[in-house]
Amino acid sequence: MIRRAVKRFLRRRYGWLPLYELRNKLLLWHTVPRVWLFESAEVRRLRRLLPDGGPALVTTVVPTYKRADTLVAAVESALAQTVTEHRIIVVDDGGGQVPPLPDDPRVVVVSLRRNTAVLGVVRNVGIRLARSPFVAFLDDDNTWEPDHLAVTLGALEARPNERAYRLHGVYTALRRVTPDGREMDILSVPYDRRVARERAFLDANAFVARRSRALRFSRLRRDKGVLPREDWASLYRYARRHRIAHLPVPTVRYLVNPNTYYTVWNSDASASSKV
Repeated sequence: MIRRAVKRFLRRRYGWLPLYELRNKLLLWHTVPRVWLFESAEVRRLRRLLPDGGPALVTTVVPTYKRADTLVAAVESALAQTVTEHRIIVVDDGGGQVPPLPDDPRVVVVSLRRNTAVLGVVRNVGIRLARSPFVAFLDDDNTWEPDHLAVTLGALEARPNERAYRLHGVYTALRRVTPDGREMDILSVPYDRRVARERAFLDANAFVARRSRALRFSRLRRDKGVLPREDWASLYRYARRHRIAHLPVPTVRYLVNPNTYYTVWNSDASASSKV
């Protein structure tokens, strides 16, 4: 009885998602040092191999693992952006099955020496290799509308000299589609920290942010059944000290993929039940 009362109090006070994430950190903290060391070693190695692509306004990080059938479409949608001062870093998580990609100097492919199965580590490598003021994220089974970067960067670059009002990150709406191309719904939720404690609507595919040391993803391995997922855990933490906003424009086509490598979806889920 007392135990249930304590649980109810904690959930009302902190929300169930932060409590689950605290549990994850307590149970899985011992796995982080090893993958952090691997991540840092890979960044040092890959920096020496990267060609000088010249300056760019934004870098898109595309993590991938053995998904050649959809990776090409994802990269093509990134290349089709109306913002052309753009670099795309495809980070292969040791899968070794990256298909031929469009011949464009803005596209760079790097491969980790081994598979980590930790999405946060793969994205962190891309962030740390980036040299642009802004960073965007696109998974290998999703695509963007051509104006995704124009919409998000427009909001981020507004009022550049007014630090009190400057945004650090923005995210757009998701148009969720099934593998057969059927549109399920549009997920569009304005950012509210209290709402975010109970609903995991934050998704990196729609997120563009200013590059900084604070922009990093969770290094915990999130196998099936580990909640919350990596996007919520990382972006909720980032929003604690950085100003982010929602743009209610559906610029992302998000594949609700039952075979996804990193994130488990329920195909019958409603727009508010992403985990």
